[in-house]
Amino acid sequence: MKKVLIIRLSSIGDIIQCMSVTGGFKNFNPDCELHWIVRKDLASLLRIDPRIDQLIEFDRKEGMLGLIKLAFKLKKEGYTHIYDAHSNIRSNILKAILNPLGMGCKVITRRKNRFKRLLLFKFRINLLPKPFRAFESFRNPVYKWDINNFYTPHNNWIFPKETEDKCNKLLFNQPAKTITLVPSAAWELKRWPVDYWKKLITLLPDFHFNILAGPEDTFCQDIVDAAPTRVLNLAGKTSLLESFCITAKSPYVVSGDTGFLHAADLFNIPGCAIIGPTAFGYPTGEKMKIFERNLPCQPCSKHGDTTCKLKENKKCLTDITPEQIVEEIKLNLEVFN
Repeated sequence: MKKVLIIRLSSIGDIIQCMSVTGGFKNFNPDCELHWIVRKDLASLLRIDPRIDQLIEFDRKEGMLGLIKLAFKLKKEGYTHIYDAHSNIRSNILKAILNPLGMGCKVITRRKNRFKRLLLFKFRINLLPKPFRAFESFRNPVYKWDINNFYTPHNNWIFPKETEDKCNKLLFNQPAKTITLVPSAAWELKRWPVDYWKKLITLLPDFHFNILAGPEDTFCQDIVDAAPTRVLNLAGKTSLLESFCITAKSPYVVSGDTGFLHAADLFNIPGCAIIGPTAFGYPTGEKMKIFERNLPCQPCSKHGDTTCKLKENKKCLTDITPEQIVEEIKLNLEVFN
């Protein structure tokens, strides 16, 4: 194994999950050259990983023609191994050019098990692992290459100095008992109720909280109002990379099924994962406690982009109470020392 290319173009959560693999390649062969091709607008996430020797950025504005031109340029690299962690039309085009007729190098593809997903969501027949551990789904394919040691030191991630400086300024003088909350998600069906986040804050009067969310998540102000002096609302105030950095600096994280849950898992940060209607967001690390209800209707979708089928809307989430999360936090007070 001399030169490896990882293909994972998007999305935020999947890129973060796939980052759990890079240590495996370097642990197997520290001298191997590791390249990664990613969508340009998401490349900042990968720049913190010192195991990646070359980051190849694809601008989706260039379309398929641009991708083909890039593939022929990369052909000169002479990759010995290609890990297709995406398995879509674009990644298949890349593989066809880089490895014509499957004879140029060794290739492994992460399969998406589309038929099994169809059985699960349409017919309630589950042949997929339960729980579906996010990191393991990206690690399993490379076991075929005898790569099985994925240990990565939790502090072995390098953020740009300007990112570190801004995050340190935002978090300046915060008490040790501070929890990062991630209340948002791409789809509303995956969101724990706002009142539950507010109740969580009021039940922990000795704690401070940071909220990570996007600029469109105006509902976060309602959560802040539960205890304005103890909650720092960073919704829309940090870039993707800065939010990533704040997650890495957090003593504890409480999150639904979203990208920063996987970031906390990647950085080995303890916390609570609130899992509702989706199937593929389970963390892998032992420090993350999973909360779910295991209702007969779960999971009901891949992304949470459907409507709830129960009269009691989002029962899979509303049955997970703030009191349960508080109890778990109090069992782990040592992490705040």
